[in-house]
Amino acid sequence: MKKIFLFLTCMAILISCNNPGTEKTVVTPVTTTTLSKTQLKDKIMGGWAGQTIGVTFGGPYEFRFQGAFIADYQPLLWYDGYLKNTMENIPGLYDDLYMDLTFVDIFEKHGLDAPVDSFANAYAKAGYALWHANQAGRYNILHGINAPESGHWLNNPHADCIDYQIEADFAGLMSPGMPNTASEISDKIGHIMNYGDGWYGGVYVGAMYALAFTSNDIPFIVSEALKTIPQQSEFYQCINDVIGWHKQYPTDWKQTWLEVEKKWASDIGCPDGVFHPFNIDAKVNASYVVMGLLYGEGDFTKTLEISTRAGQDADCNPSSAGGILGTMIGYSNIPAYWKLGLKEAEDIDFKYTTISLNDVYQIGYKHALQNIEQNGGKIEGEQITLPWQAPVAVKFEKSFDGLYPVNKIPVTWSEAKDEISFDFEGTGFVLKGNCSPWANTSDYVFKTELYLDNEIIEKPLLPVNFTTRRHELAWNYKIPKGKHSVKLKILNPSKEHTIYSSEAIIYSDAPVDGLTLNMQKAKGISE
Repeated sequence: MKKIFLFLTCMAILISCNNPGTEKTVVTPVTTTTLSKTQLKDKIMGGWAGQTIGVTFGGPYEFRFQGAFIADYQPLLWYDGYLKNTMENIPGLYDDLYMDLTFVDIFEKHGLDAPVDSFANAYAKAGYALWHANQAGRYNILHGINAPESGHWLNNPHADCIDYQIEADFAGLMSPGMPNTASEISDKIGHIMNYGDGWYGGVYVGAMYALAFTSNDIPFIVSEALKTIPQQSEFYQCINDVIGWHKQYPTDWKQTWLEVEKKWASDIGCPDGVFHPFNIDAKVNASYVVMGLLYGEGDFTKTLEISTRAGQDADCNPSSAGGILGTMIGYSNIPAYWKLGLKEAEDIDFKYTTISLNDVYQIGYKHALQNIEQNGGKIEGEQITLPWQAPVAVKFEKSFDGLYPVNKIPVTWSEAKDEISFDFEGTGFVLKGNCSPWANTSDYVFKTELYLDNEIIEKPLLPVNFTTRRHELAWNYKIPKGKHSVKLKILNPSKEHTIYSSEAIIYSDAPVDGLTLNMQKAKGISE
């Protein structure tokens, strides 16, 4: 494939000497890229097909390997017809896609300048099940907490989770060569469900897609896209580390994986990942995407294998990596092996949508053309000139600032099972639990009162319906440091439905070194 460069990162190269009479020569950077309409559409098709192939390939291993990679001796499944079979029989696997398509559909119906509320309401009221930041954001929207507050960490315990990262493909695919335009789209939509590092994951993925239209140099795409992320953020630092470790260990992705695990794998936000090997944090899973791209070296098979074998969200990560690489090389250059059965799947509507791959190939191409023209590009006959954008860092945000998980404690139910209570010392808490077994469609809503130190601070509504549930029962991250009591009182107990809860996570204003603490205790007792 012909190599395309959007620009050289230097603004000018001055060739000069101190000797008198030497002239200065200025080399002007290339500031535009020209593609044919056929090339543009091929890349857009490659992006959508690549992410569909990736999520299907990684599906069986999603969170089956937590804090461990998949060993080489274990073969990973792929066969002719697997795509169609999965799309028809395991449609819930494709939350990466049907979330993307919800937003694509809004652009199609309301134009490129559609307001944020149209995107928020569309996904909040959709019929599909969601998890983590997506579900917390949905609950907030349905209960009057609008974007961007719906994704803020004070209102969303999953603000740093992977959610927008797995959905940001559309932002890059409709912004060829325009990473900052992709960032603007992500600012609007990504804050519906995420904040801080969780939002940065989507900004970064969108920028990599945008740059994949203009370069087939993977290290360049990975590094250049990172310029859209503030350097003081942990997301930037984590991905920058991966780039450095790849240079240090250029043939050993597992060593880089180990370095990520040692430095970055301790989750402090997601209640399901704190004190647990489960990790859905955006930066850690983004590091697996980057590992797949860098160590995959442009080979589709190696890229999917590595990003899947890295574990954790092992379907979403090869989906992102496969989509970015598919955009770079184009649909026509995805190896035939990975397109086995693709034709038979391309007319199947993704569940909860009326859009198939063949549909989004056309719609995505249309939106990209509109976005190119709106941002100063040109379409002349069969030739398209993409506008030039040097990546610019978005604003700095930090979730869970000054909070550190220090304990996980059991919670106590009253004898009548109508109250949950516990005592703690710290600055915040999350009460884990649910009242929504999978597939529950009841309209029943528990009415509750949340007490902190015997004063009502909230009246949470807890729907039993799984689609509209609250992901956690209660939380508060802004409590003066000290000893506190918490009580969740159920005002309308039900004989048919139950609230389940077994533990609370406690936060304070300083981290605890568990190893040092126990060594000090042991030493004190011994002495």
